[in-house]
Amino acid sequence: MTLSPPSVPASTPALGGAAPCREYWFGLPALRTSVKSARDTVRDRLRAWKLSGDTCGDAVLLVSELTTNVVLHTGSGRVLCGLTLTGDEQRLRIELHDEGGATTPVRPPERHAGPGAEGGRGLFLVQQLADSWGSARSTRGQGKVVWAELRTSP
Repeated sequence: MTLSPPSVPASTPALGGAAPCREYWFGLPALRTSVKSARDTVRDRLRAWKLSGDTCGDAVLLVSELTTNVVLHTGSGRVLCGLTLTGDEQRLRIELHDEGGATTPVRPPERHAGPGAEGGRGLFLVQQLADSWGSARSTRGQGKVVWAELRTSP
């Protein structure tokens, strides 16, 4: 099954019930090199939507960490990334869907990475930056979705 942009809203709670104003979806191969493409695509889209530099910077960091986590831990060949901005432009939702068969929820880290560790901080950063985040079974493929939401700043 291949991932495709949604034609209906996600079944997971989206944006506190607010109606989406703008949506943007793009697919990437599930490769480490795709993380840079995801960051660049999100930065370009949010600038086109004229969101603040703070919101853009936080969203780029979130998508970087979430994409890295997905490409490192999925058996999927592709990843679908979605951005949704509410009609009142107060909330931004970032979603990463994979095609992997595993649907085990992504959980907050139980322990923090040590000072010399090269990895292990991604979900901790997501937890600190996002107003809310979580994971669920994907409605776009056979894997899961990991999402994060941010309040936008003026």
